[in-house]
Amino acid sequence: MLEKAEELTGLFKNKAEQAKKSADIEKLRVEFLGKKGHLSSLMQELRNVPNDQKKEAGQKINDAKQFIENAIAKRLAEIKEFEEKMIVEQAEAYDESMPVTTDFGSYHPITLVKNECENIFRSMGFTVEDYSEITDDYNCFEALNIPKHHPARDMQDTFYLSSGQLLKTHTSAAQNTILRKYKSSLEKGNPIRAIFPGRCFRNEKIDACHENTFFQMEGIMVDKDISISNLIYFMKTMLSEVFQKDVTVRLRPGFFPFVEPGFELDIQCLICGGEGCSSCKNSGWLELCPCGMIHPNVLMAAGIDPEEYIGFAFGLGLTRLAMMRYGVGDIRMFNSGNLKALSQFTDKSFKKPEDEGRHN
Repeated sequence: MLEKAEELTGLFKNKAEQAKKSADIEKLRVEFLGKKGHLSSLMQELRNVPNDQKKEAGQKINDAKQFIENAIAKRLAEIKEFEEKMIVEQAEAYDESMPVTTDFGSYHPITLVKNECENIFRSMGFTVEDYSEITDDYNCFEALNIPKHHPARDMQDTFYLSSGQLLKTHTSAAQNTILRKYKSSLEKGNPIRAIFPGRCFRNEKIDACHENTFFQMEGIMVDKDISISNLIYFMKTMLSEVFQKDVTVRLRPGFFPFVEPGFELDIQCLICGGEGCSSCKNSGWLELCPCGMIHPNVLMAAGIDPEEYIGFAFGLGLTRLAMMRYGVGDIRMFNSGNLKALSQFTDKSFKKPEDEGRHN
């Protein structure tokens, strides 16, 4: 056992000298210190050592482990210092007089769809709002009529942070903030019309039509005389503008604690034409927009009298809308980082929003 520990130390020294990159050091760490590494195997053999020799053998193994850990840290520091030096030298060798490349970057397809939707809703009198990706339990759930232990929370596979906050699971998390922001304007006779696009996060099992990171666009309208027909009008107008043609939609009952009544607005799958494919789970339809009339409890949480005002809310799936717009059959492509695949959807005729600023 003592000889094996010494041999292991010698083997490590030889391999460490040959390591030239940070990745090489990581491989060494796994090979010698990993769960299935050399030292772990040596510790398992310790059970076969006579009892009167175990203490000495165990100490020898620990000495070898400590030597390897210290040597890895030292060698890694040396390699990183060398790599940083090379980066600096390469940067200093940069020739700024070289002509620029003609290969420019492109908008991500979700950004294209988001900006286009913003333009459409601006033309209908909506303001565009920003909202943080990190929020708290109150705004994401309680202010939306989802109290603690409510079964609807099981529908939201939430990522909680060590700070006690969370990553927003839906753009609805901004509703209370936006309603409060425009409450005084509403009381002066100006209806609330706002959209707030953003990234959402859920601990989903990833497949062709589900991602754990995706984009939505929340929209709300509040006034004294709002009905479901207003909601349908705005959504059909938006979809016809995006696709530049009439699209087949259906409205079916849906349960969402923050709206009453609630609906699911589905779009006939444009990938398969309604015949059924992996993108629509062979149903011919794709869930695009949970929506409904804002629940009185949500209005009250924002300090708005539900006896006097009423409104609708919708959560448009921008990622799924981009799938339909560009005929993308697998949602995972959007987060793949494959620039060649993503750049092919760039719309050269696309116009930037007239006002790229956001209301904070």
